[in-house]
Parts: sequence; C-alpha cells; structure tokens
Amino acid sequence: MSIESLSNQTPPTPGLVELVAALLLDNGLKLVTAESCTGGGVAAACTDLAGSSDWFERGFVTYSNAAKTELLGVDAALIDAHGAVSGAVALSMAQGALAHSHAQVALAVTGVAGPGGGSVDKPVGTVWFAWCVPGRIHTQKMQFTGDRAAVRRAAVHHALQGLHELLRS
Repeated sequence: MSIESLSNQTPPTPGLVELVAALLLDNGLKLVTAESCTGGGVAAACTDLAGSSDWFERGFVTYSNAAKTELLGVDAALIDAHGAVSGAVALSMAQGALAHSHAQVALAVTGVAGPGGGSVDKPVGTVWFAWCVPGRIHTQKMQFTGDRAAVRRAAVHHALQGLHELLRS
C-alpha cells in the first residue's frame, strides 16, 4: 500500500470522535482500546483529536494471540476454544484492557480483515466487537465487505459508533 493510499483513507464519520469525547468528558471517564485487526486505527482516530489526553487513557494493539495473552491476560485456552475472532475473546480483550489501564471504558476489536485468513465459519470481513462501559457490557459480530482497507475502516467506524450509542444510553 502506498503512502498516498493511506492518506486517502476515509476517517470515521466527521464529528463521531468529538461526540464520544464529549460524552466521556461529561461523565469523567477515560477510554482504553484493545485492537487486533484494526491495528490501532481506533486509537489513532481518537488521538487525532486535539485534547484527547483528557479522555483517552491508552491503546493496546494485540495483533498476535501471544500479545492478547501477554498484554491483556486473555486465556490461551479461551483462544484455543473459540478462536481469536470470537465474542468471548473480544470481551476478554476489553476486560483485560480495563484491568491493565486506569480507564473506566473499554472497546475491543478482533476480526479477519483479509484478504486471506478467512474460513467458512469466519469469512473475511468477520469482526467481533466488545464494549465495556460502567454498568454495561456488550458484544457484537459484524460482517463487512470490501478489501482489507475497507474492512478496517468499517471496523474503526463501527467501534466508535457502538461506543457512542452505549455512552448515550
């Protein structure tokens, strides 16, 4: 991928990060991210906003299974039983991110961005999300279409949109 194609990637919906930031700030909360297939894209979108240090605590990019286990405390047996791309692992990633940070809100993303790596049960574009906000935990599976960049962009947007919806409710 060229530098030009990277710079032409569509950011999350304009204003979405600002909306999330306002809700976090209004509630005195900090965010931690745990990302696999998005490779830090959610954290990058958050920290692109000036002043994000007031509400963004840290981000973990745990691309490998070993990183999920070592940095977030995801049980290797859980990964073996369900696969890295699963609701159980996404939830464990989010909970581990909270446990290894000073944040009160977490979001996690794990999926198959492609072009390879898919299977019949988990085709390319399969992405699991988990959000932990005070008093609520939610996981969701999505199936995105397009090339690797499109899947990653859609996953970043959906992660932030889901967080916005949970913080609003």
